[in-house]
Amino acid sequence: MTRWWRPELGLAIVVLVLGVLVVVGTLDVSAAASQLGIGPRFFPMLVGGAMVLIGLFYVADVLRGGHGDPEESEDVDVEAPTDWRGVGLVSGIFLAFAALLNVLGWIIGASLLFFALSLALGTEHKSRAAVVAVVMGVTTYLLFVKGLGVTLPGGPLEGVI
Repeated sequence: MTRWWRPELGLAIVVLVLGVLVVVGTLDVSAAASQLGIGPRFFPMLVGGAMVLIGLFYVADVLRGGHGDPEESEDVDVEAPTDWRGVGLVSGIFLAFAALLNVLGWIIGASLLFFALSLALGTEHKSRAAVVAVVMGVTTYLLFVKGLGVTLPGGPLEGVI
């Protein structure tokens, strides 16, 4: 008898559940449709529906014996243990970002996020990483707020940009 539970099945179920959550969460969105007839629920429903469909196909494939291909990259040691310190650092950085986003605002929070991630992943040029982090924080803020009209928390910089 083959082992029915494998990591691939876990990922397949996560994709399926996330798709269902996106679809269910989108059902609560209510706003007028645009002149083209496409309302604000169209794209989230499209993405959520695609995730549900992909998740279903993925679950079926794994249950029929499908599996992920082994890593074939020349610089990856598949026998190396997991770097739990790195996983913990990256997870902690994301959790701190989520907790402090409304207080710090997007520009400061995202800049700290990008810089902290570069440190956790082993950057050798800290000053360059800091400059790139600030540029990315400001650029993403401007693209989303000014370009797409998405509201992001301003924090202490509210009204400055």
